[in-house]
Amino acid sequence: MEEAPEFNNPFANLEIDRLPLGEGEKAPLAQATASGIGEIFSAGLKLGRVVLRRETAHRGGKTVVVIDQFAPNISSKQIQALAKKLRNACGCGGTTKQRSIELQGNHVEKIRQLLEQEGFRVAGVR
Repeated sequence: MEEAPEFNNPFANLEIDRLPLGEGEKAPLAQATASGIGEIFSAGLKLGRVVLRRETAHRGGKTVVVIDQFAPNISSKQIQALAKKLRNACGCGGTTKQRSIELQGNHVEKIRQLLEQEGFRVAGVR
């Protein structure tokens, strides 16, 4: 019987930084859990810019602060962890919808301060 020739893998020596990780490996962003989003910043990754908006339309006259335009490298789990941290700090209710955070009440300055402490650049409502 003939032995099968060795398979020549054309990708064996390929080294590109942005290739998906294999099984068992975790990205630095996946390691940040509900304990806080600050772990991402300490990993050397940039958090980017977020936008604050104050909305009252279609909410029965109630004021809501919306935080959106998160960088694509921030996962939805990390956005939810940040929302929980902001809700606890402001003592208000809120939710996450898609990739945005909605906080009840007019807490713009406090939210801006907390986001800047986390490492975000904040644009929008003053």
